[in-house]
Amino acid sequence: MKLGLFGFGCVGQGLWKVLHETKGIRADIKRICIKHPDKQRPVPTHFFTTHAADILDDPEIDVVVELIDDAEAAFEIVSGALSRGKAVVSANKKMIAHRLPELYALQQKTGAPFLYEGACCASIPIIRNLEEYYDNDLLTSVEGIFNGTTNVILTKIFEENLSFGEALKFAQANGFAESDPTLDVEGFDPKFKLCILLLHAFGVFVQPEKVLHFGIHRLNDFDIEFARSRGSVLKLVARCFRENDKVAAYCLPRFVQKGHRYEGVRHEYNAVTLESGFSERQVFVGKGAGDKPTGCAVLSDISALHYQYKYEYRKFGQNGTFFDTKGTLLTVYVRHEHEGQVTESDFSEITERYASNKAKYLVGKIQLEKLQTAAWLREPGVNVIEYV
Repeated sequence: MKLGLFGFGCVGQGLWKVLHETKGIRADIKRICIKHPDKQRPVPTHFFTTHAADILDDPEIDVVVELIDDAEAAFEIVSGALSRGKAVVSANKKMIAHRLPELYALQQKTGAPFLYEGACCASIPIIRNLEEYYDNDLLTSVEGIFNGTTNVILTKIFEENLSFGEALKFAQANGFAESDPTLDVEGFDPKFKLCILLLHAFGVFVQPEKVLHFGIHRLNDFDIEFARSRGSVLKLVARCFRENDKVAAYCLPRFVQKGHRYEGVRHEYNAVTLESGFSERQVFVGKGAGDKPTGCAVLSDISALHYQYKYEYRKFGQNGTFFDTKGTLLTVYVRHEHEGQVTESDFSEITERYASNKAKYLVGKIQLEKLQTAAWLREPGVNVIEYV
């Protein structure tokens, strides 16, 4: 196969490396479209172009691989390639999460395959497993640690006693976090992955704005000491689950007890837990960040195209499943700064309260829908952690 590659950053260079170290895949990168032609790169200059048409309109290029960080530009590339009947591989979780209905429709119209395993948890082949192995199983929930950056930060906090700020600086200095870490630390990134997995797990399209997300960006020393006092560590966990025909989803930090399966998932590793009626619980663990782990997932998709593989989306529209957060009850720890900042009437039950000069918190049960719309959740002095 002849490949046209868009983007040559961390993942693009990772793909170049694994492609040239793998002997079993018959594929060559013919052209690479980049934004800044003057930047020094470890590849001969004749591979590069700044014109998308040099790839999209080249009849010799069978597969377009999209690995850029601009979601809007990525959609133009992917939709343009699919419209021309070319196979496409992408790792752009933000673009896919927001534009999945349109991309699904394009696949149905053109018959061109669109694969994106690299968009969800890097080296863990979760989409392929949901598509194939769990096609006819009674899947009830998918959850896990979907973001390597926050897991690096939380590992440093709880294992080396770093503050949040110190751990974030470590993650940035070692290439695990961007200079602007908002998408990771505020929980956008795992939410995008969750929206993609909702389609492959339960057959529902869910726009990201409908899913509650809250990251680790407001974590402070009081929260960290509270976790330690309860024999817990913290992990950022994304979860979707089915109850009868209803599917709900959210992404929140969670207190994880010592000995829990997520406690040992450290540094940039991710974990995905599947619960189902037949196979009960299965846990997948692997590197969720880095050039080679993500490049490996992209390479796996390219390899699958050799065998005319495509997602069949067999769960889409099955059994009348729909997305609805009404009636979903969560138990949460809410740390806040002053009395009256949190509307206690939003809670169906409060089991614990604490107040001192250092901080105030409550532990209680609240409807997911109520938490998602609560104005106090957006106030800077408030932090929320799932308490299970």
